[in-house]
Amino acid sequence: MNSKNKKGVLHLMWTTKSAVLMIFMLFLSAGVFAQGKKQVSGTVYDNTGSVLPGASVIEVGTKNGTTTDFDGKFTLQVAVGGAIEVSFIGSTTQKVQITATTANLDVRLQNDGYTLAEVQVVSVGYGKVKKSDLTGAISTVGADDLVKGTISSTEQVLQGKVAGLNIIRPSGDPAAGATLRLRGGTSLTASNSPLIVVDGIAGVDINVVQPSDIKSIDVLKDASATAIYGSRGANGVIMITTKSGTKGVSVVYSGLSSVGYVADNLDLLSANQWRGHVRQTGNTDAVDYGGNTNWQKAIEQTAISQSHTLSINSGKADSGFRTSISYLNNEGVIKKSGLERISGNVSAYQYLGDNKDVKFDMGLFANIDKWNPIDYRIFERAYNLNPTIPVYDANGNFSSVSGNIYENPVEILTNRTVDNERHRLLGYFKTEVKFLRDFTASANISLEHNAVKGGTYKPSYAVMEGRTEDGYAQRTYAEYTNAQGEIFVNYNKTLDKHTIGALAGYSYFENIYEGFGAQRSGFVTDAFGYNNLGAGYNYRLGDVYSYKGKSNLVSFFARANYSYDGKYLLTATVRRDGSSRFGENNKWGTFPSASAAWKISGEEFMDASKGWLDNLKVRAGYGVTGNQDGIGEYKSLSILGVGNDSYYDPVTKTWSLAYSPKQNPNPDLKWESTQQINIGVDFGLFNRITGSFEWYSKTTKDLLYTYEVPQPPYLVGTMLANVGEMSNKGVELTLNANIIKGDKFTWDANLTLGHNIQKIEKLSNPTYKTDVIYSGSLHGLAGMSGQYSQVIAEGYPVGTFWGFQSAGLDADGKMLYYNAAGETVAESALVDADKKDLGNVQPDLTLGIGMNFTYGNFDLGISGYGMFGQKALNATNMMLNDPNRLPAFNVPDDFLSSGITSAPKYSSYWIEDASFFRLQTLSVGYTLPLKYKGSKLRIYLMGENLAVFTSYKGVDPEIGLNAQDGADQTGLAAPGIDRYNNYPRPTTISVGLNFTLNN
Repeated sequence: MNSKNKKGVLHLMWTTKSAVLMIFMLFLSAGVFAQGKKQVSGTVYDNTGSVLPGASVIEVGTKNGTTTDFDGKFTLQVAVGGAIEVSFIGSTTQKVQITATTANLDVRLQNDGYTLAEVQVVSVGYGKVKKSDLTGAISTVGADDLVKGTISSTEQVLQGKVAGLNIIRPSGDPAAGATLRLRGGTSLTASNSPLIVVDGIAGVDINVVQPSDIKSIDVLKDASATAIYGSRGANGVIMITTKSGTKGVSVVYSGLSSVGYVADNLDLLSANQWRGHVRQTGNTDAVDYGGNTNWQKAIEQTAISQSHTLSINSGKADSGFRTSISYLNNEGVIKKSGLERISGNVSAYQYLGDNKDVKFDMGLFANIDKWNPIDYRIFERAYNLNPTIPVYDANGNFSSVSGNIYENPVEILTNRTVDNERHRLLGYFKTEVKFLRDFTASANISLEHNAVKGGTYKPSYAVMEGRTEDGYAQRTYAEYTNAQGEIFVNYNKTLDKHTIGALAGYSYFENIYEGFGAQRSGFVTDAFGYNNLGAGYNYRLGDVYSYKGKSNLVSFFARANYSYDGKYLLTATVRRDGSSRFGENNKWGTFPSASAAWKISGEEFMDASKGWLDNLKVRAGYGVTGNQDGIGEYKSLSILGVGNDSYYDPVTKTWSLAYSPKQNPNPDLKWESTQQINIGVDFGLFNRITGSFEWYSKTTKDLLYTYEVPQPPYLVGTMLANVGEMSNKGVELTLNANIIKGDKFTWDANLTLGHNIQKIEKLSNPTYKTDVIYSGSLHGLAGMSGQYSQVIAEGYPVGTFWGFQSAGLDADGKMLYYNAAGETVAESALVDADKKDLGNVQPDLTLGIGMNFTYGNFDLGISGYGMFGQKALNATNMMLNDPNRLPAFNVPDDFLSSGITSAPKYSSYWIEDASFFRLQTLSVGYTLPLKYKGSKLRIYLMGENLAVFTSYKGVDPEIGLNAQDGADQTGLAAPGIDRYNNYPRPTTISVGLNFTLNN
C-alpha cells in the first residue's frame, strides 16, 4: 500500500473513531436517574467465572424484575431492606439482601447438575440471543467439543462437528488448508466458502485465530440467519467467539509432543518382485541397477511435532484482560516439509460509569507462519522409478537415470531452496453505550493485514529447471489489507409477555491488495541463492510482474425480533449492499429474510408430555443472500492489456508493445442471489437428549460465468455474465445425548448427519449460450492431452464424471465398453454419443460422531467422520496400470495379475466408490485436582487418524475439490480427481499436558 492509500485508510479509521466517541459522550450526557428507590447494579457469573446472559433478577415479593444482558450485567431499582432473587436454568437460585450501602454486586450461581442446551447464548450477527429464542438454523460447537490434536489449519476443529458442513482436507501437508462447503456450493465463478466472522469482524482469515483461543463457534446455515450479512452470506457464516478475560486470575498452559508416520502407501513392486517378474518374462531389455529402494519411503520421514500455548487471564467486576502466546512446529511426513508458527493474542475490556453503561473492548491477533513448499511432482517420480535404482550412486551422489519424468525425487527435495513466510494481523476496537434504558449503541473499527513472501532457488546442478535454466531464482510478495468500520444500535424491551428487539446499522468495508514478483535464470554462481536476482544473465519478457486492486462494500442493515410469552417468535432482517465490483446498472442489492418459530412444548395442551418431552419447537424461514466474494475487481469494465503485437513509434523511433482490449464491459453485471427456504424442528427428550432436524431448499440465480460472444460486435470473444441457475436441497440431523449421568461415570455422545442433492438448473439464456462446460482436465497425463473427465451441464451436479462405461476386459486383456445401445464393443467402435453419466463427486451422506466418557478423574474421548456415496477418479491408478511401463517404470502389485494389455483410457473402469469413515481422534486422560483454588493438572495420550474404513484403492479417499496448485477456489476445475497428488495423511500419537493455576 502506498503512503497516500495508507493515509486514506488511517484518516477513515480516525474519523470514524472520533465521530463514535462524540456520539457516546452525547449519550452519556442524556442519562436519566430514577428517584425513590435504591438502584442496584451487578454481574452474574456461573461456577466457572463466566458471565451469564439471560439470568433472571427479581425483587422478592414483587413483579419488579429484569434479565442480565449479554455481558451478564443488570440494573434494577429495589427498595432498601428488600431482597433480589437471581436464577438461571441449570443453576441454583440465589437470594441477595439489599441494604443502604449495596452498590455493585457480583453474584455467582452454582451448577445444579445439568445445563439445558436451550439456554446457550448464540451469535447471530451484530448481537446474540438465547438458543431457545432462535428462529433460524444455527449450530453451535463449544470449545470442549472442537477437534483436538496437532492442528495447523483452524478449520480442522470443525471437521465432523456440524451437520451439513463438509470440511475436506485432502492432504497431510502441514501447510495445506481445507475446503469448506456448507449445504453444497452456490457458484461457478466466485468463492464457495462460508464467510468467517471473528468477534464480530466479518471477512477475516480463519487462521488468524488459534484453536486454543476459541470459546465457541456458531455456524449460521439458512438464509434467515445469514441475510444480515447480505452479499457475503450465500455460502453460510461461521462466527467465532474468542476467549476473553473472566473474573479472577488464572494461568493456563497446554502442550503436546507428537510422532507422526505414514500408515499407508501405494502397493508397488519391490526390487525383488521386479526382478522376479523380469526373470519370469525373460525381458532382455530390463536393467537391474543393483539397488533395493522403496521410493515412496525414500521421500518420507518420521515427523516429530510439538505445540505449546500459555495464556494469562485476569478479570474484575468492571474490567478483564486475557493474553496468550502459542508456538507450533508441525513437521511433515515428507522430507523438507513442515510448518512453524508463532502466534499471540491480547484482548481486554473496560466498563465506565457507576452503572457500567459504557464498555470499551479491544482485541489483537497476530501470527507468523514459515514453511517450505515441496514440489508435488516428487510423488509421480516416486511411483515411476525402477525399485532397483539406489538413491545414491557409488560416489555418494544422487543417482541419475535418464528418462522422461524419471528424476530422483530425493534429489528434487534436497537440491533446491523454497522458503515461504506469512504474516497475519487482526486488530479491532469496539465501544458500546447504553442509553435511554433500552438502547445500546455500538461502534467497531478493525484492520486486518495479511502478507506472504516467498523465495525460490534451484541451483545449476539441480535436476529439471536448475540444469535447464542454468540456475533459477524467484522472489514473490503479496498482501491485502481490510479496513472496516461499523455503527449500529440495538433496542430491546420487555412489556409483560411481549419482548421486542430491533437493530439498525451501517457498515463500510475496504479491501486493498497488491503484489509483485520477479524471476531470473542463468547464474554463474549459486552462492547468492534467491537474494540477488540481478546476477542472472538470462532475462525474458514476463520475468517481472506487479499488480494492485481495490474494492469497497457499503451496507445498511436492520433486524426486528418479536416474542410473545416466549412461545411465538418472529424475526425479520434486511441488508442493502453496494459494491464497487459490479456493473454501473447494478451496484446495489437488497437481501431480505423472515423467519418464525413456535415453541409447542410451552403450550398448556403439552403439559401431559413434560415428563419426557423437555422441548419441542418448530421453525420456518425464507431469505435471499448474495455472493460477491472471490469474483474479483474491475470485471464490469473494459480493460486494455499488453498484447503480442508491436507498433513503431515515429517520435521515439522505437518499436513498442501494443495495448489492446482484453475484457468487454458489462454494465449489467450483478450479484448472484441465493433464495433459501428452511424448516426445522428442535427437540429435547427425557432431560438427556437434544437435537434438531432441518429441511432446506435453496436456489442460486444469476450465476456468473464467462461465455463466448461474437466478434463483432464485441471486441473480445468472451464476457462474464449473469445467466445460470443452481439448486441444492437436503436434510440434516443433529443429536446430543447425556446417555449416563452418574456421580462417578458419565457418557455423552453426539451425532451429525447431512444429505444434499445438487443440480445445475440452467446454463443459457437467449443472449449467452453454452450446452456444457468441460472440467476435470486430464491434460498432462500420457496420451490424454486436451481430454476432460467431467461436465457441468443442466440436470447434473457439479463434478459429474462423463465418459465411456467399461464392460471389463476381453480374453486378451483388452478393455471393452458399452455403447449407447448397451452393446459390448471395442475401443475402436466408440463414438462421443456413447459417453454417459458415470457418477459424481457429491456425497450422498456426511456423518460425524463423537463420544466422551468419564470415570472419576479419568476421561476417554473418541471422534470420527465420514462421507458416503461420492465417486472419485483414481487417475494415479489409471496411469500406473499401463502395460508399457515395465520394465523401466514401476507398477502396482496387482497389475501383474490384472491381465490388462490395453493402454490407459479414461472410463468408468478407473472411477471408484470413495466412501469412507475415518477414526479421527482417540484420547485418554487423567485429571489431577490440585488443592489450590480449583487448580488442576491433566495429562493425556491421543491418537489421530488411527484408521480409515474404505474400499478405495488409492492412498486416501478424502480427495480435494480444488486444483493442487490452489489457483482454483471454486471447486470446479478438478474435484474428486486423485492425480499423483498423494501427500500422505499421517497417523499421529501425541502426549499432552494441560495445567490450570487459579488465584
